[in-house]
Amino acid sequence: MSFDPFVWYSEPPADIPFRPSELWRNLRFTGKSRHYPIADTWYPCWASDGKLYSPFTDGITDGKFAKSYAENHRDENGHLLVDFTTTTCQAIIEGDDPLDFKITALDLQYADAYPYAGRYPCGSLVYNGVWYYGTYCLGPYGTTWYGRESFNWPQLGPFVGFRISEDYGKTWIPCPHTPEKPIFGECGMCGYPVKIGAPHFVDFGKNMEHSPDGKAYLMAHGSDLKFYPVKIEDFTHNSWITGDQIYLIRVTPSIETMNDPTAYEFYAGKDSDGNPVWSGKFEDIQPLLEWQNNMGCVTCTYNAPLKRYFMTITDGHRTVSKFNTYILESDSLTGEWKLVVYMKYFGQEAYFVNFPSRFISDDGKKMWVCYSGNFAKGWTGEPMEAMPPDSAYGMVMQETEICDIE
Repeated sequence: MSFDPFVWYSEPPADIPFRPSELWRNLRFTGKSRHYPIADTWYPCWASDGKLYSPFTDGITDGKFAKSYAENHRDENGHLLVDFTTTTCQAIIEGDDPLDFKITALDLQYADAYPYAGRYPCGSLVYNGVWYYGTYCLGPYGTTWYGRESFNWPQLGPFVGFRISEDYGKTWIPCPHTPEKPIFGECGMCGYPVKIGAPHFVDFGKNMEHSPDGKAYLMAHGSDLKFYPVKIEDFTHNSWITGDQIYLIRVTPSIETMNDPTAYEFYAGKDSDGNPVWSGKFEDIQPLLEWQNNMGCVTCTYNAPLKRYFMTITDGHRTVSKFNTYILESDSLTGEWKLVVYMKYFGQEAYFVNFPSRFISDDGKKMWVCYSGNFAKGWTGEPMEAMPPDSAYGMVMQETEICDIE
């Protein structure tokens, strides 16, 4: 699809805690786009063989149907019966043109979500031929904790850990952790928030070529008990698409380290001289960014030509309504992060937004944005349009250009 180019002008709320960028402001959509009407949850990773590898779920791609949510029904006595088996899948994306991808789905993988209502893809990295595929939980099952049979579907659960493939996704070593005993020991039950719920790898380019120190970095959205107590049913602070804070962790990637919590370092704030502090103890973790009830799903890409990181955050509001997406930039992963553009109602319900490094122009100004959109169109009765055009459920690719400040 093509449409007339336009500039999406920034409309930040008055209480936004980020200073405007001195370099770029607003985002231009060139009119080049392609909607692949398949599944969602696409996070393409550029591997050393030149191909892109991505997770996907909740839909059909190349004949493979994945669903990451538990299914339930009631027996003849009205009791709720739950099948906690979920599936996630993965695909190879080939092609130099985002308007003409060849997408090949690989075999489904099964995983137990208990005691949560879903187990979804998150951080995915292919490095030196090894694929690390992370999953996180969503929606704690309510009987034991709430005294009633229900799911709190949108509430964010813990990051479980990684399954690992040494042959580009043909076979897998199962994740050694479980939703009940996740890698960092967090729990999303009883309305409690998690910090590392749905982490995503910072995209350092082909085979992590631009990592500053050879480490893999992950960003995650979450929340903290200081924003509580809230009602046990209140997920607005910490859902699959909403949060109060962004967290940063790092690890030297290998088969031995990726599922070893002692191999990780956690961003723990800055010292008196403004230098970042890293700790091997999870309890020392501090938020990289904080904006109460205005944060959510986060991704980050290093733009090598511009020597800048671009962070994309989606504020999912009520989780089934129109979403806001904003882009920050910095010359360092630990900040200061500054605002490029705040796009009110981008999509109008765009989610899992990321800039694949494979499709950054030589001057760094043009970047293709990848996202899914408008899954809840019609759910709430409010009008929801495709904005920009072509925004829809599946995988959407749009060419954008960051605008210089004149």
